[in-house]
Amino acid sequence: MQLYKRYIEVILKQKKDGEMIPLYVIWDDGKKYKIDKIFNKQRKASVVGGCGVRYSCMIEGRQRNIFYEKDKWFIESHHP
Repeated sequence: MQLYKRYIEVILKQKKDGEMIPLYVIWDDGKKYKIDKIFNKQRKASVVGGCGVRYSCMIEGRQRNIFYEKDKWFIESHHP
């Protein structure tokens, strides 16, 4: 199945040292999805293009990758 780059809103916690911890992903319709767990965080390229900090997460029981690229967040989505 083809993946697409979909920009998203993210609610996050930013620590005093500058570390960002994403807490929720907000979809275009305003629905919030809780990030249950972050497995790892590393600088990585996305299969849909672009490069940034990849957060491998569990979001409502599904493993997903979200990326912080420059000053925006995106997710590898099955829908454009």
